[in-house]
Amino acid sequence: MIDVDSLIYEYPAKRALDGVTLGVRAQTITAFVGPNGAGKTTLLRCLAALDTPYSGTVRIGGLDTREAPRQIHAQLGYLPDFFGLYDPLSVRRCLIFSARSHALAAGEASAAAERTAEQVGLSDRLDVPAAELSRGLRQRLAIGQAIVHTPKVLLLDEPAAGLDPTARRDLSDLLVTLKRRGMTLVVSSHILAELEDYCDEMMIIEDGRIAGGGALKVREEERATIRLQLASPNDALASFLRQQNGIEVLDVNDIAASFRFSGDVSARADLLRSLVGNGFHVITFAQEAQRLQDLYFAEVKKKGGVSA
Repeated sequence: MIDVDSLIYEYPAKRALDGVTLGVRAQTITAFVGPNGAGKTTLLRCLAALDTPYSGTVRIGGLDTREAPRQIHAQLGYLPDFFGLYDPLSVRRCLIFSARSHALAAGEASAAAERTAEQVGLSDRLDVPAAELSRGLRQRLAIGQAIVHTPKVLLLDEPAAGLDPTARRDLSDLLVTLKRRGMTLVVSSHILAELEDYCDEMMIIEDGRIAGGGALKVREEERATIRLQLASPNDALASFLRQQNGIEVLDVNDIAASFRFSGDVSARADLLRSLVGNGFHVITFAQEAQRLQDLYFAEVKKKGGVSA
């Protein structure tokens, strides 16, 4: 969906992007992670066809940002770090205004506003002025304005900044829902904890380059690591696991195990059923989540640091 090749962007006194090459798969959530000043916002603006790079190419859905910026804007939503709302306008009018600015006809814009308000959880506040919304609800409205024209790609710069824990959880749920409905999302942040619940891949940006040269998988469902815990010891556990297809045992004793499993969700359910049926008193059977913080520091500490 997104292809970037050898991208260079320069400010008068600094090279902000230095030969960035990357790809973002359709219907995924990709995180751009890195310290302040690393080049994340500049990269997002280049993806959004708002800034023109010194050299290199950016393609969104096969369209070149230099050659077809207006066509790209029609299929893309962008929420900057510091966004503005028309505070005197109601939620409905804000969404209609945004829809009309994306060339939707009047009747179509009204329907799009109601549909989008439902998507972002603002249906009960359609006639409330934007000025009266909480910080979290204002963020939802801003995202609504970015997706009211039903884009294929959504770019978000620091979307959880300033949100309380409940609002951050709601934001995570919303982004996952948008992905499930077919959208491709790119989220820029330097706060790893806020990305852990929803991103599929992570790209570390430092000094205008991609650390390690590519994306790090955050979730690999096809080869999940499973943590197993029994209520009481059973010395047959190791032997049982090693006899099963698709299992690579990482660590095991008579009461607990950690193993990689290549089966799908249905196969995972079958394995659990088999464990219980063979007399193992299972109390924990769960996929281990990879912590973004661990992935991040493991990558940045590798010999050679950051590469283009």
